[in-house]
Amino acid sequence: MQLSFTGPQSFYNGISAVQEALSREVRKVVNEPQPGINVPFNKPYLTGNEHKYIKRVLSSGKLSGNNEFTRKCEEYFKVHYGAKECFLTSSCTDALEMSAVLLDIQDGDEVIVPSYTFVSTAIAFLMRGAKVIFADSREDHPGIDESKLESLITDKTKAIVVVHYGGVACDMDMVMDIAEKHGVYVVEDAAQAIDGYYKERPLGTIGHMATFSFHETKNIISGEGGMLVVNDDRFIDRAEIIREKGTDRTKFLRGEINKYGWVDIGSSYLPSDYTAAFLYAQLEQLPLIQENRLNIWQRYHNELQELEALGHVMLPAVPEYAKHNAHIFYLVLPDLQQREALRNYLKSEGVSAVFHYNPLHSSKYYKQKHDGRELVNCDKYDDCLLRLPMYAGMSLGEQKTVINKIWRFFLEK
Repeated sequence: MQLSFTGPQSFYNGISAVQEALSREVRKVVNEPQPGINVPFNKPYLTGNEHKYIKRVLSSGKLSGNNEFTRKCEEYFKVHYGAKECFLTSSCTDALEMSAVLLDIQDGDEVIVPSYTFVSTAIAFLMRGAKVIFADSREDHPGIDESKLESLITDKTKAIVVVHYGGVACDMDMVMDIAEKHGVYVVEDAAQAIDGYYKERPLGTIGHMATFSFHETKNIISGEGGMLVVNDDRFIDRAEIIREKGTDRTKFLRGEINKYGWVDIGSSYLPSDYTAAFLYAQLEQLPLIQENRLNIWQRYHNELQELEALGHVMLPAVPEYAKHNAHIFYLVLPDLQQREALRNYLKSEGVSAVFHYNPLHSSKYYKQKHDGRELVNCDKYDDCLLRLPMYAGMSLGEQKTVINKIWRFFLEK
């Protein structure tokens, strides 16, 4: 492909041609099966407007963050979910780091975190000097055991971080009551929880702060990306400064001050408007994406529940107070040997199923720092949980393949 750059219009025409070619390649890569895998674990879902909006960013000449699509994404969460204030970030990890700065986490503070989670949930607070106190999972669900939280609180506890695992809400009334009683903050790690609810309240709008992820494995994606939601007025102004490298530049851009400068600590947490443009194309189609995922989740449940009745597996538990978002469908096998046998069988049959997480309390990095408590439910899920393929564009044929092969595994045992 030969491009001419003789003037501004030809420049943009040339860039558009490159974008079209790249877009075709992206669609090709997304839709191509992995070698030896007929049903991948995840496949990014494209709505069709991602390229159009990214092209609009390019044409606008405003490529950096906090421009048109950044504001559109933040406004979406405020309008649709009632979030008080939103700050788009480059990742959920960035959003968690911002929450740690806003809570003024320092050496000697303690932060309670579930052990069965991704490392970002803990490391954001460790980097500020906190001692992480790991909590066990529930017996019936990988989420944090709310009934054990109060026993972990000391006079050094600064915050409780809860993870809405698989988009299934924690018991937020219990969590918030405990936090209020002891004067500690609550951060909702809602990385997996967009469009999940607790008693009709959107997840991410209940704690003092919340964080979301838009990684390519999530329901709504931008490749990499995240968001900090601030539900407590005390933290809103400072959050804006921290995201802008410790400067009051955003106030300057709004015309509220005649110059900006360095006023606090912070970092470069703001994503480009390209990322936001991709994300907004996804948010526009959130109802359709969620309808697809919920149908897939329910079909898994309907077709595999007899295996649970026969005692072969445990299916996901959803408490009455929770409305899940179909982020994950998993099976809990009786032990590690059977989990691995099923996983390897599915792999040999062209189906990619995965396990996670390795509990953080027993990780190579932290096990010497852990206080020695046994977290038996975390260990159970580490050994026994298997995630099945789950993505919005999953065809009926792909899902039937997975279901049939799971049944065959157990019938042939």
